[in-house]
Amino acid sequence: MRVKDCVLGIDTSNYKTSVALICKDGKIVNDVRKLLSVSKGDRGLRQSHAFFQHIEALPALLEQALCDNNERIAAVSVSERPRPVDSSYMPVFKAGESIAEVLAQALGVPVFKFSHQEGHIEAVKNSSGFRDKKDLLCFHLSGGTCELLKISGDAIEIIGGSRDISLGQVLDRVGVSLGIDFPCGEVFDDIAMKTDATGDYLKDIPVMGTEINLSGIETQAGRIAEKKLSGRERDMLIKELLNRICNALVKLSENAVTSTKMRDILFVGGVSSSRFIAGKLNARFIGTTINIEFGDQSLASDNAVGIAYLGGKKIWL
Repeated sequence: MRVKDCVLGIDTSNYKTSVALICKDGKIVNDVRKLLSVSKGDRGLRQSHAFFQHIEALPALLEQALCDNNERIAAVSVSERPRPVDSSYMPVFKAGESIAEVLAQALGVPVFKFSHQEGHIEAVKNSSGFRDKKDLLCFHLSGGTCELLKISGDAIEIIGGSRDISLGQVLDRVGVSLGIDFPCGEVFDDIAMKTDATGDYLKDIPVMGTEINLSGIETQAGRIAEKKLSGRERDMLIKELLNRICNALVKLSENAVTSTKMRDILFVGGVSSSRFIAGKLNARFIGTTINIEFGDQSLASDNAVGIAYLGGKKIWL
């Protein structure tokens, strides 16, 4: 059967190349992603290295996404910058933007451009109980972002988050010090889920209204990680670190609800894909007046699905 009116989405973030194809009814036809390669012991990639990895990865991912020749592409949608503000810019997004423009011109279809953050929000929101909500709070928690957002219709306002580094940076820096390959979040999550005890190595993350500082707990955990820990001690440190993060997110959520009077909170970004964090927060807020949603957690990390959905809204709504 011919699939009509599909939107092709492309996202080239700092650590993942993503291509997605969705059809008019919202079905995800294909969702393909490739994690960029980071050398062992490194904590990240230079923009130039990430850019060239995107250029190398896109042809194969596009071939995978478009493997069924029956799809008719109605539009191409792409992330062009990190956040939806004029001053937001990262070179890696030029890789996807350039390919999207060429494809749209060749196909004779429109190209729509959005921010990476908007794509994150749309991917999770569309798979959650908040799908039709216009106004809500949102935590964007990833390798480069730790922001508490107030969403009012199409407007996105930063009302809190980390004053220094992101949660993803904390996890990755501590993880690399423990000998875990970058990125470390998924390994941390697996360890925390199966570890039956927690350590008592760290102080709580200070919460000031809707803001936190994370460099302190990164320094604490990093110093401990540099010691010769047994496997069990390592696992207990990791679980405690995630517990401290959960405690801070609970306080931030409560403070944000108090200050805004908004009670619906969406969690997006790679850190929000953590089963451990989602489980802890869901358990804390169940039966309260605060409503939280993690949606489909497979869509929390970097992907092009949300970007494709946003393009679909441009032509189908």
